[in-house]
Amino acid sequence: MTLSRIRRHPLTCPVSLAIFLLILSVQLVRAASENDPYKILGVGRSASQAEIKKAYKTLAKEWHPDKNKSPGAEDMFIKVSKSYEILSNEERRSNFDRYGQTDDSQPFGHSQHQGFRGSHNSFYFDESFFHFPRSRDFADSKYLLHHAQFNSDVLPDSYKRPYLIKVTSEWCFACIHIEPVWKEAVQELEPLGVGIGIVDLGYERRLANQLGAHRAPSIIGLVNGRVTFFHQAVIREHLRQFIDDLLPHKLVEKITDNNYIAFLDSWRVENKPSVILFDQVPVVPLLYKLTAFAYKDYVRFGYVDQGEKHNNRLLRQFNINTYAPTMLLFKEDTEKPVDIIQARGMKRQIMEEFVSNNKFLQVPRLVNQQLFDELCPVKQFHRRRKYCVLLITGEDQAFLTGNKAFLDFASVNKKDVLRFAYVYHRQQQPLCQALLHNHAALSPQVVILERRSQAGKVMYRSVSGGWNGSEEDKYRLHEQLEILQKDPTYLSSDATLPELNNEMAPMFIIQWMNAASDYVLQVYDDLLYSNWREMMPILSLIFSALFILFGTVIIQAFSEPGESTPRKPKPKEQTQSEEDASSRANTSSRPPKKDFVEVTELTDITYISNLVKLRPGHINVVLVLTNASKNALLRKYAKEVFSFSGTQTLHFSFLNGDKHRHWMPSLLRSTSDTMPSHSDEDEESPDYAGHVLALNGHKKYFCLFRPVFTGDDPNDSASDTSSSESRRKSRSRSRSSSHSRSRSHSREDGAVPKRGSNRATTIEVHHKLDRLGLWMERLMEGTLPRLQVTAWPSLGETNTSSAES
Repeated sequence: MTLSRIRRHPLTCPVSLAIFLLILSVQLVRAASENDPYKILGVGRSASQAEIKKAYKTLAKEWHPDKNKSPGAEDMFIKVSKSYEILSNEERRSNFDRYGQTDDSQPFGHSQHQGFRGSHNSFYFDESFFHFPRSRDFADSKYLLHHAQFNSDVLPDSYKRPYLIKVTSEWCFACIHIEPVWKEAVQELEPLGVGIGIVDLGYERRLANQLGAHRAPSIIGLVNGRVTFFHQAVIREHLRQFIDDLLPHKLVEKITDNNYIAFLDSWRVENKPSVILFDQVPVVPLLYKLTAFAYKDYVRFGYVDQGEKHNNRLLRQFNINTYAPTMLLFKEDTEKPVDIIQARGMKRQIMEEFVSNNKFLQVPRLVNQQLFDELCPVKQFHRRRKYCVLLITGEDQAFLTGNKAFLDFASVNKKDVLRFAYVYHRQQQPLCQALLHNHAALSPQVVILERRSQAGKVMYRSVSGGWNGSEEDKYRLHEQLEILQKDPTYLSSDATLPELNNEMAPMFIIQWMNAASDYVLQVYDDLLYSNWREMMPILSLIFSALFILFGTVIIQAFSEPGESTPRKPKPKEQTQSEEDASSRANTSSRPPKKDFVEVTELTDITYISNLVKLRPGHINVVLVLTNASKNALLRKYAKEVFSFSGTQTLHFSFLNGDKHRHWMPSLLRSTSDTMPSHSDEDEESPDYAGHVLALNGHKKYFCLFRPVFTGDDPNDSASDTSSSESRRKSRSRSRSSSHSRSRSHSREDGAVPKRGSNRATTIEVHHKLDRLGLWMERLMEGTLPRLQVTAWPSLGETNTSSAES
């Protein structure tokens, strides 16, 4: 018997395995067919987007868990939603048609919350196969946000209530750890009025980029359209405090015996009712803050801590029960509240209903177009007519009596079809001119109007006789209102009203400061908490800009003036006179760009760049001076060359002869072959103060200016005749030099001075540069003689050649 079993085993094992594989294949095929999005939606593979959308809406209504209570409704609704997500996206639909996958890595069946399972619970083939076992609950699916939905619904709604948004993904392991805390926080905060949202990082990449969320899990707070990231440990208390911190700080004002009168009297300025909550806790409840945030544009909110001793008078005056939270709502009458609510378990619905029914004063002032639209809506149906009784008045004390009488009349004649309001003529002049036919209101006027279109068209009628608040005025107004309710055609005039001025709009500087403050806080938050990988592009840009900025400043500070721009390529050789004459003629007429002349000193540091390596075509005009004559000569030098400082090819410098006493003799000795020699050159120490040299460092030549006496010398003992003779000879030499430029020996043409002339040595310092302007003109014309040098002597060179001779 045992042997027979051993013999049948090789035959039964393949058969059993084949049967098992066949059953497994059938189940897999069945599971695949059950997860086919086309079969789930009941459309063909060639169905259009309109047909897919229509089928989805039909099935979604049929299988929605709120309407269908069958056990499999929730699972079927998830399959329908998932199928529509696949087929509505052309890329994912094409991917499924080709490969049977919903995305780039995963077949459709794997994205479902339940796949094929065997007869035992320990064996199943779904997300846990090569994937972390995670399923999305239906409770989470209703919070899923899409890009279009976020911008059309959530973003505008964030100005009325805060949103807590979780960023997650399919492969997020850390998201599983915070899931229990997240659910507890949602169960606590959502009933209070906090909006909840979930963003799938894999499917809503565009929305995640808009929010700035690049990793999962992330928790984001959204208030007033501003995104704030949560950076603390994920604990329910921290999430609650995070929502509390997102709300504006001045939503609720702390009320005591000292400030409650001023708080209630602020309705005149704020144009809002006032709500005060009395409670035993020292901290303002989050539910009350959220209600205040939702109605901050309509009502002012205050809070009284019943446990403080400074609030006893307030509690006695309004007879507050200290055993339960109490809310009082005040309008124009600050002595008596218009509505009271008291309950131990204050719920969100109770608070919102209490505030929404009292959003406006009994007679509010029209301060903007939004308030006008809500108080006096456009007529839609005959039975929903709304008549607006508008008082046009002033702000002065003389109008208070009439305004108070209008308020009393409105309090007595409350009706659903009537809305009472008033405007200040000075604040809303365009509106008042349209209703009063461009005539200034000398006295308060009452106008009854009905809005007919959003474009501003109204039907109206002015109450005759104006409004002074007398009993006669009240009777006349009451009579016309009775006629209007019986005959709507009583409003015989029509007009188109302009948009109202926003009297409550903050100043531009305040708006700018608030925007700048929000931007600075956001940048600080990003720098403090953001991932450094995400911040690397911004930091790289900032450091690159700083490096370029400081690098440029440092290079300019330490570079030589002659090296600020690159050298141009050397042009073709031309004659010396043509090249210099053309370049100087083009630039000599340019006006100075500055109101001063930049004069640099030739030192051991600047000598190479300002002379030896001077760019081609540039000339350095150097003044030789001494310590004693420095101030006087520099002032005269700047005055004479100022008109030429706009020329880009000219540079102006000075050389201290006391520091570099051997440089001038060395320069003149290098040109001794082309200049006449003088036997008395070394008899006395030469004085080169006042000499000016035009140095062309590239072509190694210079032009020399020598001081020329042009005025009387008080220290000269010679007679006036000799002085006149000297001036005549000087003019004679100037005229002769203009006829023969090549052989000019005048003092301003560059000849070496004769040491025997006493006149040249007795010239006053301020007269030495009198003819420098004329010399500069000839320099720009290119008519001065040029003295060639073989090499430029260094500033440190000593008079070794004379010693050797």
